Amino acid sequence: MENSSVIPTGAPQGLDFFMVLSCGEQRAIGVLGLLVGAVALLENGLVLGLIAGAPALRRRPSFLFMGSLALADLLASVVYPVSFVDFHLFRRHDGRAASLLKLGGVTLAFSGSVGSLLLTAVDRYLCLHRAHRYRALLTRRRALLALLLLWSATVLVSFLPLMGWQCATGAWPPCSELFPYVSLSFQLCWTAAIVLELLVILAAYATILWKARLHTAAMAALQAAAAGPQRARVRLDLRLARTLSLVLLVLVGCWLPVLGFMLADVAAALGLAQRRAFAFCSMLCLVNSAVNPLLYALRCQEIRRALVARLRCLTGGGACCRRRRAGTPTPRESGPTQPEVSGTGISSYGLATPWGSQREVDKGGQEEVDRGGQEEVGRGGQEEVGRGGQQEEVGRGGQEEVDRGGREEVDRGGGAGGGDGEGV
Repeated sequence: MENSSVIPTGAPQGLDFFMVLSCGEQRAIGVLGLLVGAVALLENGLVLGLIAGAPALRRRPSFLFMGSLALADLLASVVYPVSFVDFHLFRRHDGRAASLLKLGGVTLAFSGSVGSLLLTAVDRYLCLHRAHRYRALLTRRRALLALLLLWSATVLVSFLPLMGWQCATGAWPPCSELFPYVSLSFQLCWTAAIVLELLVILAAYATILWKARLHTAAMAALQAAAAGPQRARVRLDLRLARTLSLVLLVLVGCWLPVLGFMLADVAAALGLAQRRAFAFCSMLCLVNSAVNPLLYALRCQEIRRALVARLRCLTGGGACCRRRRAGTPTPRESGPTQPEVSGTGISSYGLATPWGSQREVDKGGQEEVDRGGQEEVGRGGQEEVGRGGQQEEVGRGGQEEVDRGGREEVDRGGGAGGGDGEGV
């Protein structure tokens, strides 16, 4: 695609054009990338191990999406620091195929991460707005199909430059100033797709926050006639709003600078300071991969319980772990379990289900069931007792009246007859 004979000053003419960091900046960003990458690797590896080692979690769609997110962030924590440090710190000059292969791996990891966040947001939206049909709408089979489509599309799109959608470094203007051998048309399409996915995620979470606000207002109106549990539910709603606000803040803060530079690269030529700032801002995507396990997995009660159980297995010997592998429940798991409430997707992320924790919903539902059952039993029992008592009273009273009337008639008749006999 070298169709331009005149190359302006400053146009990318080799891989040295993209190595914009000074020696101090190279060391700083290298240390930062390796540290953040190591943290993200440990966190996401832990989440994947916990989900893979718990059959009860693997059967639920919410945890399948969580595992997909952890897998994508695990790939990002390995591929991105190695490629970035190898290019900027060690200044490795790879060929076209090797450069596009490394870039495709980075694109694959971050595209899979954003795609998994999109599925997570859709899962939460369905859990909230289709709570009664959630299990029918989002089955395990459909969740696996969605993940298959996501990763198939991600692999295809990520390696399109390697398969031919590229440009020779030095051609102007079709080439990117941020990535070697990348066409501006591909960069624009990929950026637009990521922006669209982020907008859908923001819309889903904004709807959840709006619903939480409405619910909080409705519950606040009932506080005058309600006791402590209603106030506790309002506090849970506020906690939900804070959690989702933190999720949106991290998502926008980590991706907006990078996407802004990529769109600016498509619209106009970038200077040296802008390309140097982009190198540092791109580390925010890796920071997002390190923060995602804290926001989505480790806040979840089921994940924390699985972690505590695993730690107890490791510290208490191998008998517990052998029972787990054999499918035998541990003493804590062998007791009665709470029934799952429809719409468990949100509770799987440490949020409300749909407006409280799983324990609160189970407790509230049990209270409602007990209260309703007691009312029904009490009302029905009183009605039965009342009816039986009335019948018994009526029967008893009627019998008394009959007996009393019969005796009176007999007495009267006997008295009259005796008199007549005596008269005769």
